[in-house]
Amino acid sequence: MVGRLFLAAGLLLAGLALPAAAEAPRRVLSMNLCTDQLALMLAAPGQMVSVSYLAQDPTASAMAVEAGRLPVNHGLAEEIFLAQPDLVLAGAWSTPETVRLLERLGIAVEVFPIETDIAGIRANIRRMGEVLGREPQARAMLARFDADLARLTDGQDPRPRAALYMANGYSAGRDSLAGQIVDLAGFDNVADELGLPSGGVLALESLLLSDPDLLIEGRRYDGHARAQEMLEHPALRALSRGKPAQVISDPDWICGNPHILRAVAELRDARLALRDAP
Repeated sequence: MVGRLFLAAGLLLAGLALPAAAEAPRRVLSMNLCTDQLALMLAAPGQMVSVSYLAQDPTASAMAVEAGRLPVNHGLAEEIFLAQPDLVLAGAWSTPETVRLLERLGIAVEVFPIETDIAGIRANIRRMGEVLGREPQARAMLARFDADLARLTDGQDPRPRAALYMANGYSAGRDSLAGQIVDLAGFDNVADELGLPSGGVLALESLLLSDPDLLIEGRRYDGHARAQEMLEHPALRALSRGKPAQVISDPDWICGNPHILRAVAELRDARLALRDAP
């Protein structure tokens, strides 16, 4: 495949006019779900030429409708090259070999780190604005994000305890994006108490003994029975019986962008309901 790509490069690059250094890229392709969404929020009309196939999946993407207007890619070097982008957006989990091959073919690639906290989200918004030539739009987005976040996180005492419990018994604490959402909504996180700040498997027995005020459960999907067995365990059902439970809305929890504020708002409402319960 590499040979075919370099042959195609010789034929196509001869006819391509590269933009000037200070000029915003005209043809931007994203190969990562999180860069898909942030780019769609900031790009100029017509600037995006393709997003990853996951961007159109409403179970994973908060912008499936917007992404549905664009062609999709599967992160393969050949299809990306043939789309003739002058900028490719990738994520930390994008295949390194593909990124290196695209760079060898003369295509600019920007790799964005995973956002695990508010500082990381803000940094990626600024950087996306820079690489797209949309700095004013990025500054406006940051101003709205900061203002909305301040309204949601104002006056959080007292702080009840919450536990995240997802497929395969996975939980996450303060050093993860999910843990940040829990913290911003005004909850203390059981995963932090049990030594899982970055995430890991939370034993069901430990969860039961922790007796959280709110159980935040992973969403159930068809075709994933084994991974979701723990979510159907009778002991877990007994824990949640008579107690409030919240189900994660995955599209708002997966990527660090302003859509996390919807997840924060939902959990904040759950906290206020706990506070006001008789």
